[in-house]
Amino acid sequence: MPITYRDAGVDIDAGNALVSRIARLAKPTRTPHVLADIGGFAGLCAIPPGLKEPILVSGTDGVGTKLKVAFATGVHDSIGIDLVAMCVNDIVTCGAQPLFFLDYFGTGKLSVDVGEAVIRGIAEGCKQAGCALLGGETAELPGMYAEGEYDLAGFAVGVVERSKIIDGKACSEGDVVIAIASSGLHSNGYSLARRVLLEEMKLSLTELLPGGDKTVGEALLVPTKIYARTVASLFAGLEDKLHALCHVTGGGLPENLPRVLPEGLGAHLNLASYERPLIFQVIQKGGPVDEAEMLRTFNVGVGLVLVVAREAAEQALEAARAAGETAWVLGEIVKASGARVTFA
Repeated sequence: MPITYRDAGVDIDAGNALVSRIARLAKPTRTPHVLADIGGFAGLCAIPPGLKEPILVSGTDGVGTKLKVAFATGVHDSIGIDLVAMCVNDIVTCGAQPLFFLDYFGTGKLSVDVGEAVIRGIAEGCKQAGCALLGGETAELPGMYAEGEYDLAGFAVGVVERSKIIDGKACSEGDVVIAIASSGLHSNGYSLARRVLLEEMKLSLTELLPGGDKTVGEALLVPTKIYARTVASLFAGLEDKLHALCHVTGGGLPENLPRVLPEGLGAHLNLASYERPLIFQVIQKGGPVDEAEMLRTFNVGVGLVLVVAREAAEQALEAARAAGETAWVLGEIVKASGARVTFA
């Protein structure tokens, strides 16, 4: 009897079924700039009118071992939000407006229902970011992944007027550092978080996080916050008073903040200016994990950092809060010849 592709582990019919579901999920994310529907070989998107010198901005990322929590809990409809967030939050730090997003979904054996749940989350993330889910790739790769597992990668493209790029060059001593709260761990540090919570503390994903009202699994799967709309409102209101934006990802505050500051400048931050969210407290105590390791692994409750001119600090706080964010003064920009980020 002839051997088929399905016999080799690839189900073309399942792939086609998923594509039809993806098309329905992607349609509500369409923006006026999108020129083609899902299903062709490429997605088409126009650059918004009115820009004199438009610069395209791109970013790519994944969600790391947070996927392991999705596999273990069977909850797949929020991990796509994380994927969009990790890409979009990067590109908005230079003032870009997100235009579109593409995803890569690879798995050993395709489950149409799981694939749909993942893409549903991606579509929701695109809605939150105000960009279009323009296309993507689904790959069924027998033998490449453990049963029930998959991998994700995302790609975001945005646009910014050249004269309005936020690049940190305007930062100066005395500028104010403003923190905008994260929603939780976001998508970084999960190898350490899982090691502490599941192995060292021997908690299960279904029991309550100590001192909290969410299960361990729920606390670990809180979606990464998407800051695109908040940044757009800040960008419109603060103009040249917004000097730098930092997305706090792997490496934490010590390694990410210097990336947006000119040489010779650093930041002095007051960690007593806010209460660290419970999930970080539990991990630090449960390891135990040293403070320096916490700061270079996790966002410790700060998802986005603004650097603004001192005279605009209150305006920036008001604008962030009006956008629904929890925001506070975290510190200030200082001259630095050694460590670029110091803590009080």
